[in-house]
Amino acid sequence: MFTVAIVGRPNVGKSTLFNRLTGKRAAIVDNQPGVTRDRRFGAANIADLEFTAIDTAGFDDQERGYLAEGMRRQTERALDEADAAIMLIDARSGITPLDQSFAEILRAFGKPFALIANKCEGRAGQVGLAEAWELGLGEPCAVSAEHGEGLSELYDLLLDLKQKSGFIESDAAVTITESIESAEIDVDAEDDPLRPVRLAIIGRPNVGKSTLLNRILGEERALVGPEPGVTRDSISVDFIWREKPVILFDTAGMRRRARVQDTVEKKAVGDTFEAVKFADVTVLIIDANFGLERQDLTIAHHVVTEGRALVIGVNKWDSVKDRDASISGIRDRILTSLPDAKGVSVITLSGLTGDRVDKLLDAAMAAYEIWNTRVSTGALNRWLAEVVERHPPPLHRGRRPRLRYMTQIKRRPPTFTLFGVDRDSLPETYLRYLANELRVAFDFPGTPIRFNLRRAENPFKD
Repeated sequence: MFTVAIVGRPNVGKSTLFNRLTGKRAAIVDNQPGVTRDRRFGAANIADLEFTAIDTAGFDDQERGYLAEGMRRQTERALDEADAAIMLIDARSGITPLDQSFAEILRAFGKPFALIANKCEGRAGQVGLAEAWELGLGEPCAVSAEHGEGLSELYDLLLDLKQKSGFIESDAAVTITESIESAEIDVDAEDDPLRPVRLAIIGRPNVGKSTLLNRILGEERALVGPEPGVTRDSISVDFIWREKPVILFDTAGMRRRARVQDTVEKKAVGDTFEAVKFADVTVLIIDANFGLERQDLTIAHHVVTEGRALVIGVNKWDSVKDRDASISGIRDRILTSLPDAKGVSVITLSGLTGDRVDKLLDAAMAAYEIWNTRVSTGALNRWLAEVVERHPPPLHRGRRPRLRYMTQIKRRPPTFTLFGVDRDSLPETYLRYLANELRVAFDFPGTPIRFNLRRAENPFKD
C-alpha cells in the first residue's frame, strides 16, 4: 500500500495529524515536545484514498545522546520505508532553524515530498503560512489537524504525491502493520489459519521489552536505552513465526499506580492496558536479577482478569549467577501468589544475546493453542461426576449444592457454565478447586478459566 511518512520538528502536530488520518487515537498526544520516539504505522484514509501513514519522532539536530540519536535513526528508517513524505511546520510559531534542517533532509530524500502548515485555524497562522515559502519546498498546504480543516486540499496533495512516486497498486498489497485499535477481530470467530496471533510484550520499565522486540524482528524497530521509560507509544508489528502470522505489540513499562504522575506516562500506561485488552497472548517480561516482584504479580493478575493467555519470560538470564536459586524462587512465588495461572510457562532468555528467544515464542504459540481449546460436553460431565464424588461442595444453609450439568460455552478464554447452583451457594475456593482440576484433566496450564453459574428453574415455584 502507498506509504507516507509524516516528519517535522517536535510539537508541530505530527501525532495529531496521524490520529486524524487513521481515525483512531492511536498515537499519544501531549503539549510537551518529544512525546513520540518510535516510528508508528497506521492504516489511514481521506475519502477513497487509502494509504499507510508513518508517525515519526521530532528531534533536535543539535542534541546528542543515545535517545536523540535513536530518534534520528527511527525517522531516517521511516523515510527509507515510505514512498513519499509530508513535512509539518507550526504555522503559529513560524519557521525555525530546525525546520530548515528538516527541509534539507527532505531535499536529499530522493522521493516525492510536500510541505504542510499545521495549526492554520483562525488568523494566527497566516504569518507562518507566508514564511513557509522560505523553505523552498513548494507551496505549503494549510491544515488544522486538531480541527480537521484542510483535508480536501491534503487529499489532492497526497494524490499528486502518489502519482509522482510511481506507486502501482497491487491486489496483494498488505499494510505493514495496524494500530492496536484497528486490530478488531472477533475472538470467538471460527478458526482461520490466516488470523494473526496478537502477542503483547508487557512488564515493568527497563526489563528489556523493546530489546526483545528488536531481537525477534532482527532490526532496530523500537528505541532502546539504559534509562527506564524510553518506550511510550504501544507499537505493533506484523511478522511470521513458523508459518503463523503474528501481530507483535511492544508496550510502555508499567510502574505502580502511585508512582505514575506524569501525564504522558499515564497515557502510555493506558495504551498498554489497551494492548492487553486486544491481545490473545501476553508475554510478561521480568528482570531475572530481581525475580517476580509485587508489581509483576499485579500486572499478571490484570492479564488473567482480562482473560488473556499468559507466558512469563525471565529476561537478562545471561547476567544471573545463581540460576537454580533464581528460577526456584520465581516458580515458588507463582505457586503462592498466582493461583489463577497455575502451570504458566516460565521461559528464561536473554533479549540482548537472543538466547532462548525462540523458546519464548514457541511457548506463546502453545499458550495460544491451549487458550483456544474446546472440550466436549460428554467428557466434561464425566469429569464433573468424578471430581464432585471425590470432593463434594461444602454445605450451604444446611444443604449440599448439586452440580447437575456442565458445558463449555466459549473459548478464548475457556468459559464453562455449571447448572444447578448460583454464586451464593458455591464459594470461590470450590470454583478454584474445579479450575485447578480442569487444568490437570484437560491440559489447561497457565490459562485463565471462567465459570458461569446457573440455578435450574423450579417447576413448582408457581
